[in-house]
Amino acid sequence: MAGDGERMTLSENGEKLRSLSDALTANREGIFHFLDHPSLDVVRSLLKNPLLDEPHLLVLLKRRDLPEDVVTAVSRHPLADGSHPLQVALARHPASSAHLVLSLLPHLYLFELVDLCFLPGVTPDRKVAAERAILQRLPVTPLGSKMTLARRATSDVLEALLQDASPQLMDACLASPRLKESSLFRFLNGTGASAETISALARHPRWKSRPELKLAILKNCKTPLIWFTVFLPALSMSELKNLSVSSRLGHAQKECVSEELKRRKGS
Repeated sequence: MAGDGERMTLSENGEKLRSLSDALTANREGIFHFLDHPSLDVVRSLLKNPLLDEPHLLVLLKRRDLPEDVVTAVSRHPLADGSHPLQVALARHPASSAHLVLSLLPHLYLFELVDLCFLPGVTPDRKVAAERAILQRLPVTPLGSKMTLARRATSDVLEALLQDASPQLMDACLASPRLKESSLFRFLNGTGASAETISALARHPRWKSRPELKLAILKNCKTPLIWFTVFLPALSMSELKNLSVSSRLGHAQKECVSEELKRRKGS
């Protein structure tokens, strides 16, 4: 004769079997009832229901407790192929494998990639992968989108934007709270700086008072002479002397430094 524990187990097994069968055969409205079922086996059975549609899968992917195999099964569902909303939801799900996320990145829009970089708990490898996908698109991204990107992007993307920035885009980059001073040094030491973008940096209220940046600006051969007039009086004598022997300065720039040295010695 079966004991209470055995009868309970048999009852539980019977209930689970009914749930598995009901999930497989539920109508479209009934499917919603099973999307948050605590048994993942029932959810797996639900994925085989022929009436399952895109709205069902989007609701299912809102569950953060889904394991990788269930998320992978959703990605292999015929509905996921060509459904942009499902591709976005799969890319954002924490249980999606690195391989799955990489395969989805080319299908996402530019600012969906940006959002991926800032997801709570995003892993470093996913963030880097999303940033690389953004960088690959920069050459064909319109200026207006680049300016929006400058306000929303990560520091690494901002640094890439600086390298080929117009004065307009430069202003947007400089205003970003995520821009790092180290990125500006690399910008000033690179080949992408122009007289206009250097001037945008030199007059920007957030950056114009930083002593090391001032020196880096003065060491760039493309820096307009006006900034030598503005910045040289605040330099120390040793900084002036070092600047006067810099091989990076043009003739007119060296003349400005020389004049400042003469003025100091004369006074």
